[in-house]
Amino acid sequence: MATFLTNEWFDKVDQLTQAAGDLNLPPALANLALNMNVSGGADGDVDLALDGGKIVKGLSPNAKATLQLDAATLRKVFLEFDMAAAMQAFMSGKIKVQGDMTQLMALQTARPSQEQKDLFKSVLAETE
Repeated sequence: MATFLTNEWFDKVDQLTQAAGDLNLPPALANLALNMNVSGGADGDVDLALDGGKIVKGLSPNAKATLQLDAATLRKVFLEFDMAAAMQAFMSGKIKVQGDMTQLMALQTARPSQEQKDLFKSVLAETE
């Protein structure tokens, strides 16, 4: 297991993503790219992106919006798919958005494929 948001964790995510193959995403998720500035990681603040349904270290040039949030919120929302936590975090100011807000609507309405859910479950199982 790797500590969430460390270099070791990102390496593990890359391995799991490559092994997962085609994620069979709906177009709304396949074409979505969101940058995230995350505070409170084990190694300090970190930049990452959700790009084409995959978690990647660093920022995506394709992103039209950037989220600012803490590591605990990121884990709840993106690894555990807790949409109630997402709404609560947004309403309480724990998630701040810069850029195109419609990108978040795609996340709210699009349903992840079973393949993406399985990938994120695998990532969560390897995360401390």
